[in-house]
Amino acid sequence: MAQYPEQKTLLNLENSMVQLVMILLGIDYLRARWRSVFIVGAVGIFAGLIIFIDALDNVIFFPLMPFACLLLIEGIATLLVAHTGIGGQRTLRYVKGAAFALAAILILGGQAYGNFILALIFGTLFLADGLLQIITAAVVRFRKWKLVVAGGVVEICLAIFFYQPYPTHYKGTVAFGLGLGLMLGGRNMIALAMRVKKMHSNPAFRGDKAAEKSSSVKTNPDMVEWWDGPPADDEPALTIHVWTPAGTSKSSVVPHPIIDRYIAAVDSDGVISTGHAALESPDGVYISLYPAEDLDRSPDQFARLLRATVDNNVAGVFQPDYKTESSQWCHSTIKVRIRNYDAQSLKLFWDKYRQDNTYNLTHRNCSSSVARALEAALEGVIGRIWSHRGHWWILTRMMLTPELWVAIQIRKRAKTMAWTPGLTLDYARALSMLADPRPAGWWATIKRGVKKILSSRNRQEEKKEKGSRAYFGGRHSVKNKSEK
Repeated sequence: MAQYPEQKTLLNLENSMVQLVMILLGIDYLRARWRSVFIVGAVGIFAGLIIFIDALDNVIFFPLMPFACLLLIEGIATLLVAHTGIGGQRTLRYVKGAAFALAAILILGGQAYGNFILALIFGTLFLADGLLQIITAAVVRFRKWKLVVAGGVVEICLAIFFYQPYPTHYKGTVAFGLGLGLMLGGRNMIALAMRVKKMHSNPAFRGDKAAEKSSSVKTNPDMVEWWDGPPADDEPALTIHVWTPAGTSKSSVVPHPIIDRYIAAVDSDGVISTGHAALESPDGVYISLYPAEDLDRSPDQFARLLRATVDNNVAGVFQPDYKTESSQWCHSTIKVRIRNYDAQSLKLFWDKYRQDNTYNLTHRNCSSSVARALEAALEGVIGRIWSHRGHWWILTRMMLTPELWVAIQIRKRAKTMAWTPGLTLDYARALSMLADPRPAGWWATIKRGVKKILSSRNRQEEKKEKGSRAYFGGRHSVKNKSEK
């Protein structure tokens, strides 16, 4: 019998950041540095508490203007180098830069309306996340889903706190947000440190027997620190295949923005298509889980199938390889390829995971299988890539990478709802940027600028050389004519 999904308690949901950091850094790396992580968490909680309390009396000592200046500089710098990104990385940089610059401008404005707008933004984000968490938990109904609903209620209460003017008439909005962020982040860091100090397998995989097995074996794969771009088509790499819902519909799709991308597409005949996801490695591992018999995906039955309950478990079948699957159906719509991964851990995961062929549309489907396998393959990837660098450098760079926070939000959303091909695609893209690091935007911009300067200088020298040749050649021909 298949187990219920990982989202069993509210604590697990709050620790999405902790779990993903544990996966990316690896249990060996964190166990050796748990004291440093604990100190960072304690300092974060203490600083956040001071900033939050400071804002309650409407007399704020926190240096908002210097903080806003730093935000503005970071936002503008990010926008200037955003064009150097590749694919989704470029979009994330533009979003991050615009968000930082907007927040800084509103703070520097120094007027009540700036703080009011920020309060509306913070409140709306908490409200939307809380409502979505409540709705998805009520629909999917995984075990202890009521605790997740309680978490959504807490987020709605935070939204109300930001919406209403008491006690500072929105003057303390930024300090409240920053203080809450530091306290929650510090709490997560302390939880991370306490979990890993005595563990032999990664606690982020607790409850997933296949991932626990792969994590318990020590491996040492070769990793490359920097890459200029994604792998070439003929280059060996871990490949995540995604068939999008709209791309696999047999008839024309009725447009439903966002739903088509992340949940399911409905064609003109009323048939629902959820898409598909698979994972392929150059070492012969191919993970693609199907129901043994086609599920009834008519609108009347689809709502019932969304429940993450044991009565919706059916027999599944694993496809043998991508060539067979694509020939029987169609080629994948999008591929995400990753160079740095642990082939041995992936094989250990697969050897254990394939022993259970249970399929459940919500909590053990093709997408959740790919997401779990991807995490097993990437466990410890950042700790290994930058093992020669200092601990604080690694932690700081990872925490300042936008793709990490995108991956955290996607993972949290999938755990509270379900893994879908759309979420798996975005998750794989974000993790690919972390596993195969690209050079920093400023460095890429400088390199591009130097190349342009050198190429421009070479062109000018070539023009001068051609001009001089033409000049002397012309003089030589005139002289010959005069001699004749």
